[in-house]
Amino acid sequence: MSEHDFKGIELLPATGAIKQLFILLHGVGGEPSDLLPLAEALGAAFPQAALLLPEGLSPFDGGDSGRQWFSVDGVTDDNRAARVAAALPALHALVKQAQARFTVMQPDTALAGFSQGAIMALEYAIAHDGCVGRVLAFSGRFATLPDKAPEFTTLHLLHGKEDRIVPVDHAYAAYERFSQHQGDATLDVASSVAHEIHEALVDRAVYRLQTCIPLRTWKHALNSA
Repeated sequence: MSEHDFKGIELLPATGAIKQLFILLHGVGGEPSDLLPLAEALGAAFPQAALLLPEGLSPFDGGDSGRQWFSVDGVTDDNRAARVAAALPALHALVKQAQARFTVMQPDTALAGFSQGAIMALEYAIAHDGCVGRVLAFSGRFATLPDKAPEFTTLHLLHGKEDRIVPVDHAYAAYERFSQHQGDATLDVASSVAHEIHEALVDRAVYRLQTCIPLRTWKHALNSA
């Protein structure tokens, strides 16, 4: 993939070197512009960041002008994982190309997603541990709960308690699984929030990015001491 193959929205620093990279994945049937409020909040907090909002890999099954990362036509709990796995190579190529283009290392890269985009981001963290430093999962879930936790990627789970599309139980289950495997994860649940990227969750995401020191950093410091 060359930079000319990128389809979506790019928000780059007005001046100065690029120090961080954020890649934001929209939900099923959505489009890159859906994530502009999140991108603007991240850009305000990290003014030297490049923000890429790519469009989904294929047209939305439901028609209109929306896109999707994998087909939801006939999707079930039994076939969802295979569909996600089939889409991951293209996402991995996008991440690696962006990192090379902007000369940004893996720890300084964050992958964020909403709904289906969050599914992709979470599964990416398991399949390609360490290829991004952080994952922000808004209203997401795992296709299948992993039997391990990423060692080199910090996961931030952000969910609305009133979500009826992807129930918050998925976030609780994922966080519990990471805790069992000593994974590096945070969980923020907003009351009275449904299936949306609510301002309260955006604020928490920025807070987590600015204040959360990765568990691996603590372990390294302790081992060095």
